[in-house]
Amino acid sequence: MTKKLVIVESPAKAKTIEKFLGRDFEVRASMGHIMDLPKKGLGVNTRKDFAPQYEVIEKKDKLINDLKAASKRADEVILAPDPDREGEFIAWSLKQTLGLQNPHRAVFNEITKKAVQDAVKKPREINEDLFNAQQARRVLDRLVGYKISPLLWRRIQSGTSAGRVQSVALRLICDREVEIRAFIPEEYWSITATLSKQIYLHALKI
Repeated sequence: MTKKLVIVESPAKAKTIEKFLGRDFEVRASMGHIMDLPKKGLGVNTRKDFAPQYEVIEKKDKLINDLKAASKRADEVILAPDPDREGEFIAWSLKQTLGLQNPHRAVFNEITKKAVQDAVKKPREINEDLFNAQQARRVLDRLVGYKISPLLWRRIQSGTSAGRVQSVALRLICDREVEIRAFIPEEYWSITATLSKQIYLHALKI
């Protein structure tokens, strides 16, 4: 009997979700990401809108072939990676790598029977905004890391690194440290006076 194929990220989740969905569903796991920028080289075309040049992650070929075979047996494919921008990228990667024409995207925020069943009943398309957000993050990580880190090795110390987040955070810390060191303490006094007018007392602090 033809089943609906659901692809999640984690094999542990796959077993639980398959129990929730029943016999009409086959649940497989992508084991996380299946595509990424190459380990060697920049992997970003800086002359063509900073287009990322993805490739299949090493040692994922057998997994992809198994998922392709499972998708061909199914009458419907539902992509259900995690509900964040990384999950959206994994869903897009699965669509591209497996050659899926019209896959559905199911999103759930908790692994409960009701949440999973509701998500499968009301799937959506891949969210292009989330997908693009992930691409922007990944490309920036690669550009900053690959372009600036070698400069730090030459000018400061081998093994140091730059990053999209860590470099900005370090700048904020350094700026604050400069302010702290430049601070000149000044002596000050607090004066408290008790004033009275007839029977009313007023406290004044300066």
